[in-house]
Amino acid sequence: MIITRLPQPPLRVNISPMKNGQAQVAEIFLDSRMRLVCPPELIPAPGQYLLAHASFSDDPLADPVFFSDSAPEGFVAAPGLPWTPGTKLNLRGPLGHGFAIPASARKVALIAFDDSPERMRGLIPIAFKLGAEVVLVSDVAAQDLPEAVEVQPLQALDEIIQWADFAAFDVARENLPRLAKKLGTGNQLPAQILIRAPMPCGAVAECGVCAVNIHNEWKLICKDGPVFEF
Repeated sequence: MIITRLPQPPLRVNISPMKNGQAQVAEIFLDSRMRLVCPPELIPAPGQYLLAHASFSDDPLADPVFFSDSAPEGFVAAPGLPWTPGTKLNLRGPLGHGFAIPASARKVALIAFDDSPERMRGLIPIAFKLGAEVVLVSDVAAQDLPEAVEVQPLQALDEIIQWADFAAFDVARENLPRLAKKLGTGNQLPAQILIRAPMPCGAVAECGVCAVNIHNEWKLICKDGPVFEF
């Protein structure tokens, strides 16, 4: 992986100072995404996260919650969360660094390397606002995408990387070596990557559980990420 500086300042999206507050699970969709009702200042930008703990739960660890889509009185969270409709949540966030699409981007590739593409969905309207074309690369189906979004399987990754002038990736920490091998060392495409890993302390204790080695330097995903340039 090669860190590439973006050619001009990127478009930043709704970065809010960290807050504490409450939310409630309003509904669950067939693809396991959840609509959360919460105050607007608790809505994370794409790539940022909240730490959420169900009220009255005995579980000592909070769950990271990522933005998937906009919704009235809150937002739609990406799948993978354990709650049921009506669950009340205690939230902390938004936390971490989110995605930033460079203002010059006109061909945007959103690549879900090993999981649901829903953490990338929030970048689609941002790219469209810039006048960019969007290709979503994933082997996991996404529901109700705009018709203008082209969808390709992961086997088309090499071709899409050649086409794009900016790429956003979503990958689990344990699959970083496989992604790096796939891209090769000579790739110069401006890109950012959301790295998923357990983040139990949410940048409070620097516990090191989410540590990742990027370019021979140790970073904490919860604080330095979860989105990195590469």
